[in-house]
Amino acid sequence: MSSSEPEIQEKGSLSSVELGQGGEIANPSKLPEAPDGGLRAWLVAAGACCVFFSALGFANAFGVFEEYYLTHQLKGESPDKVAWIGSLAIFLQFLSGTVGGPLFDRFGAWVLRPAAVLYVLSIMLTSLCKEYWQFMLAQGVLMGSVMGFLQFPAMAAVSQFFSKKRAAALGVVVAGSSIGGVVIPIALSKMLNDSSIGFGWSVRIIGFIIIPLLGFACVTITSRLPPRTTSFFVWHAFKEPKFVLLTASLFFMLLGAFIPLFYIPTYAVSKGVDPTLASYLLAIINAASIFGRVIPGVLADRFGRLNMAAFGGFATAIVIFCWDKAETTAALVVYSIAIGFSSGTIISAGSAAFTECPKDPRDLGTYIGMGMGLSSFAGLIGPPVNGVLVSKYGGFFQVSIFSGVMVLVGGFIALATKAATPKGLLGRI
Repeated sequence: MSSSEPEIQEKGSLSSVELGQGGEIANPSKLPEAPDGGLRAWLVAAGACCVFFSALGFANAFGVFEEYYLTHQLKGESPDKVAWIGSLAIFLQFLSGTVGGPLFDRFGAWVLRPAAVLYVLSIMLTSLCKEYWQFMLAQGVLMGSVMGFLQFPAMAAVSQFFSKKRAAALGVVVAGSSIGGVVIPIALSKMLNDSSIGFGWSVRIIGFIIIPLLGFACVTITSRLPPRTTSFFVWHAFKEPKFVLLTASLFFMLLGAFIPLFYIPTYAVSKGVDPTLASYLLAIINAASIFGRVIPGVLADRFGRLNMAAFGGFATAIVIFCWDKAETTAALVVYSIAIGFSSGTIISAGSAAFTECPKDPRDLGTYIGMGMGLSSFAGLIGPPVNGVLVSKYGGFFQVSIFSGVMVLVGGFIALATKAATPKGLLGRI
């Protein structure tokens, strides 16, 4: 079902009588309420979950790639230089959301289809790479750019179908990336380290797994509301203190929160852990973050989305400060569970918090895309800076202090964002 097909029979959809000239409704209050459930709504959520499994789930496996590159194709390169590949991909996947979100608001779910084709192409091209610049172009530039045109329309579509249960639904959706972050690192590690398949076919097999998932997403994800025909970007958002503070908060959180996903395998190997087991730590992080994304999402609908965003920042900062104290295999497993649960809150609660900003639900994709897109500059800066710290000091104590402080600052800004709302600092928002 495409977003342009009639939706008269659906609960919460619009009839032609309700639409004004050109399909536009002048008064957002006349838009039908979100159904907050039903077969169609949960099919959209399931499709979005498949998108996150395929996109962010693959990105969450970069720690496996980095550990492998440093001992194979890119042997002799510095950790910070290799980290630029994954860092650029993270940056571009959020930055491209500044375009992907508004495209969904204006044209519907069709934007997913060409993006899905290009995403699979980027995986196949990565499987053929041998040189640093090739990895940078395929896995960094192309893959990162396309992910924003998959993830942000998917989040916006789910946000149109859910209102009171929106944070919970987004938590379920983003948990798809955690499931992907469990399956993909384990599968890659097994194929790369314990088989004769080789790098090329190991990556291509992952690509073939992703194809039917993205096909399902392209069929099930639709828009519920008519497209808006106003300006492409919502510039007045930058005059709203709540939106500006939320963007700054997520920027600081992302500056440090992704670091364990990049360096946990390398850190574990430096402590004498077997490379295959070290790669499994990523899977443990992502398995724990399933609960860290779903449970806080449910709680956010009850206790406030900004409250959970601030809590996620504080909890993640505390855990990152303890990174250098995990020195045994057992300690690393426990640490991976802790950082997975706490950091899982940041993306799910952060994206849900941005949905508090727009007054018109047809602007949801634009607000999410613009806010998280601007925050993405942190993903470009954080991993390479920490790579330099690792190269200079030869350890991870400085990394834990820098990253922990950045996430802590983000948590305080999220708390300060509540002061910009009518409910104030003590409000349930």
